[in-house]
Amino acid sequence: MTSISGSQRTAILVAHGSPSDPGSQEAALRALASQVQTRMSGWRIGSATLAAKGRFEDEIESLGAPLIYPYFMAKGWFTGQVLAKKARGLGLTMLEPFGVEPGLIDCAATELRALLAQQGWQPEDTALIVAAHGSAMSKTSADSAYAFARALQSGLGLRVTRTGFIEQPPFLKDVAQTVGQAVCLPYFAQNSGHMEDDVPAALSAAGFDGPMLPPFIEWADTAQLIATSIARQAMDLAE
Repeated sequence: MTSISGSQRTAILVAHGSPSDPGSQEAALRALASQVQTRMSGWRIGSATLAAKGRFEDEIESLGAPLIYPYFMAKGWFTGQVLAKKARGLGLTMLEPFGVEPGLIDCAATELRALLAQQGWQPEDTALIVAAHGSAMSKTSADSAYAFARALQSGLGLRVTRTGFIEQPPFLKDVAQTVGQAVCLPYFAQNSGHMEDDVPAALSAAGFDGPMLPPFIEWADTAQLIATSIARQAMDLAE
């Protein structure tokens, strides 16, 4: 794989994490950061979840003055308020989040084509259910998921695309009902409690029995997407 050249720069991947189980999310994000670093010559990539008390501050101190890369799916409340405030307070630059990365659409299309081929299904006969978090505090969280779903439907020629949420209407358990042949794409960055409990429970309540893709952290192309994004945004900042 082609390395991305840098000039001894640092960046930190920051995710929400899980307050009830911070250790597992920390380990998963650390593994992702390691994969990103192997793709970025001359860079040091750290990681921290906001749920692990003190981890973000400790990692910033270790890295010096890193670029902050939000491993979040939207420009929502956490990125726009919580993380942005931390960045300003430390005099650091925050990059655009993972969920708005343009290459994410092509990556998702590749994953969906592979899943459809595995099932022996055609896109025009198949519905796509995008399962997202949503937010009662920020409309942009839902807007990002809707835009993602529209782009996939347009690019793949799917029969229909529906987007359902865990924390706001329309709820996943409602939109996943009576869709016929369908696949589910969870619009989640990490394998959190929502992925392990809430999403499966909502799909079960809807009677949905189609295949479901894993969260983005488990996708083969995610580390390269992040590496490319960090390098591109750093270059834009330097111009």
